[in-house]
Amino acid sequence: MQQLRSAIYTVLFFLTTGFFAIVVILFMWLPPEAHYAVPRAWARTNLWLLKCVCGLDYQVEGSENLPQRPFISMWKHSSTWETIAQMILVPRAAWLLKREILWIPLLGWAVARFKPIAIDRKAGASAVNQVVSQGKERLAKGIGVVIYPEGTRVASGESRKYGMSGALLASQSGAPLVPIAHNSGVFWRRRGLLKRPGVIRVVIGPPIDPTGLEPRELTERVKQWIDGQVATLTADS
Repeated sequence: MQQLRSAIYTVLFFLTTGFFAIVVILFMWLPPEAHYAVPRAWARTNLWLLKCVCGLDYQVEGSENLPQRPFISMWKHSSTWETIAQMILVPRAAWLLKREILWIPLLGWAVARFKPIAIDRKAGASAVNQVVSQGKERLAKGIGVVIYPEGTRVASGESRKYGMSGALLASQSGAPLVPIAHNSGVFWRRRGLLKRPGVIRVVIGPPIDPTGLEPRELTERVKQWIDGQVATLTADS
């Protein structure tokens, strides 16, 4: 039965994504600030459907840690869930993503409207420079930046080396780094149709001031905090 519910949700997910992409394209004349209400509505709709259809809800701890000024949030990446939830759990932000997403008809055109930082993951140092350059531009305009430092979805219970782009951006811009941990991978695996019922727990950590810290030290602090929190959340699931 849960497999069937998961399949139904997946169909609804693609339908709502296509619908909201069309809405974005049709209302492209709106200013970006007003336009951002569309992906927020898409996220709320899909999280509500996930709860109703699959019995999978979420709870958030540490929202009070979110700075009042633009910041860089660095997320654990283990499923599709956090790419939905990021729309409503942090203020308006530019998303760091692989450029291939922009090539998808309708979806890519809609995503491009929100000025993401779309990189070629094979570009190495030039991709890092792009993140720093474009990230500083977004932050200067009052827009945050969302980064998944592992670069790809990682199975629950596993961890990869963290990229340096987020820490370099923080060091050069002065923007605080906010680590965000969760256990979504326990309920929604990175490569799987099944969505297990339960409650995804999200923990937003205290912001880290990059002043006086080397990028490697910043990256290590974020990694240790996220990995520690994820281990606790996973053990309690």
